[in-house]
Amino acid sequence: MGFELDIFDDEQLDADYIEWLVDTQSVDIQTHFGKLWDYYANPRIEATGAGVSARKVSESGRCYLQAQEYGLPARITGLVHSSGAGVFGARPVSQVQRKEVVIENDIAWRANASVDFLFGKPVTFVSKSPDEPKRAKIESIIKAVFAANGGIGFFQDMAVLGSVYGFVDCFVRPDDEIIERITSSSTHTLSLDSGKAGALDDVLQLAQAIGLELIEAPRALPVLDENDYKKTRYYVQHFCQKKNALSGKSSFLARLLSGGKRNGDGRQTVAVTEITSPHAWQRYEDKQLVGEGPLPWGFLPVVHIQNIAQPYYYEGLSDVEPLIPLQDELNTRLSDRASRITFQSFKMYLGKGIEGFEDKPVAPGRMWYTDNPEASIEEFGGDASTPSEARHIAEIREAMDKVSAVTPIVAGVLNNKLGNLTSAVALRLTLMGTLSKNERKRFTYSEGIKNICRMVLAILDTANIYKTRDVDREIEILFPSPLPENTMEKLKEAQIKKDLGVPAEQVLRELGYESP
Repeated sequence: MGFELDIFDDEQLDADYIEWLVDTQSVDIQTHFGKLWDYYANPRIEATGAGVSARKVSESGRCYLQAQEYGLPARITGLVHSSGAGVFGARPVSQVQRKEVVIENDIAWRANASVDFLFGKPVTFVSKSPDEPKRAKIESIIKAVFAANGGIGFFQDMAVLGSVYGFVDCFVRPDDEIIERITSSSTHTLSLDSGKAGALDDVLQLAQAIGLELIEAPRALPVLDENDYKKTRYYVQHFCQKKNALSGKSSFLARLLSGGKRNGDGRQTVAVTEITSPHAWQRYEDKQLVGEGPLPWGFLPVVHIQNIAQPYYYEGLSDVEPLIPLQDELNTRLSDRASRITFQSFKMYLGKGIEGFEDKPVAPGRMWYTDNPEASIEEFGGDASTPSEARHIAEIREAMDKVSAVTPIVAGVLNNKLGNLTSAVALRLTLMGTLSKNERKRFTYSEGIKNICRMVLAILDTANIYKTRDVDREIEILFPSPLPENTMEKLKEAQIKKDLGVPAEQVLRELGYESP
């Protein structure tokens, strides 16, 4: 069956277009973004079985492949990778022996260091409501929602997905109790201003039932406005969901009969397609409609966050994608160096005119005897200095530093490149690129978090759980400094701000303290 889109009541929403998104576009998107994730995580794949590929991999003594081998030339791996299947689609090359494969994942630690700079410490939520008694209560509600969804771990997961894919979407999902309060037209509002004991606890308990689901890029298929790429008319998700059931009772026996080969993990999977608009939603499983309903809050409950802003594109700039060519070059040169070391690190001997020389071991105290006056033993091999190779590898690493704006200093690797950094100013100048990129990310992520807070408060208002106005839903996000700071200097600065008339509440927040 096809897609039944009558609930959306939109003549411009074409079922054939949704079909194309699910059947064609999703395949290209999953291939593209899947490769980005593989280069970030670099998963290891066991080379099992009796095939030619498995035997060729086992020649090197390592019975596994790594995802980043996809970018290595066939003269090193002995395998050719198809463009769509990644490292899984490798096939052997005849008459090419597998060399020493060295993978140094410089992408992962740079992306993780960037996440540590952005969300290494908890952020602070400051309500901008003009109603002063409401501020502390709104802040408590927002903190409770994020704490129920993982706290700082939620923000770090968000930053990782954004760093790898270039963007991350957050789906705001209230539970059935909140939706029932809205659909039942309940007029009972939980008042927090009446002084009733437990009223705030009741609101916080209901607020914690609002789920914040991070959507990874391979499953996102947004339908954008034809005249404005910044507006999302419909949000479509397509992904495979595993069930807690096996695909067949004889799956284990079938694997034995097939020579031990496994097709996934034997679990049942279903292709799920979700279509969401500001006013309705649908869920399909294997293109069969299994659920639909209206959305009572009147807006699309999806927040789109670009990792780094990119004009005219839905996707932002990924931290991983520009590093892939340099990562491939680095792994190629490291593998070439490993192969050279393997051949040259051990000394070899050429014996001339000595009978049975090939059968005599080389060991301390060993002597050879011959009557041939022309006999000789020549020594060759041994590791030789290759300054051009070392220089080339160093230049590749420096290029990755420039492209990523994350230097080894961020990870604590000094390498005698630092001078006498006795002040915070000198440290900031050294990390200027990382800090500048971090500021760009702070803007996009803080705007996304603000939109999440607005949606949460709007849903609670629609459900008559806690009433707010648009002006009450303005939230400011304060990021702590990622650099080590002098406590005495911060306290002196705070005292000066207080003397200048800055409210004590704001000064305490900047210091990281909760206001009384």
